Amino acid sequence: MLAKPASEPRGAGLPRRLAAMFYDALLVLAIWMITLLAMVVASGGEPVLGAPVQTLLFLEAFTFFAYFWTAAGQTAGMRAWRLRLVSNTGGRVSLHQATLRFAVALVALGAFGVGYLWALIDRHGRTWPDLASNSRVERYAD
Repeated sequence: MLAKPASEPRGAGLPRRLAAMFYDALLVLAIWMITLLAMVVASGGEPVLGAPVQTLLFLEAFTFFAYFWTAAGQTAGMRAWRLRLVSNTGGRVSLHQATLRFAVALVALGAFGVGYLWALIDRHGRTWPDLASNSRVERYAD
């Protein structure tokens, strides 16, 4: 079997995906900390709790991922690990695909990570978010 050319994208392995997810989680946490600090300062030091705050934090996380997936095909964590998200048709993902991917990612993580561990048994290394959104994460060389 011939080796793939260095410039041809290949599937992203699970460790690389998890490393990118960890990096992105740190960025989302930083955004949340700034938001919560601003809210505490604006409330005169009173605690900020409840559904409106949780909804705002959820929307911030969704916006972070949806924007970077649709605009650039990669988040900062994905860029650091040389990963990119593409539609199964080869182009950028749509907002609809990004929304599906985000929603299924929450389920995949909520199921104790089974949706990501699925990549270990899928012959193409796909996760639940990949399958649901008709997209894939590829590893690329410079």
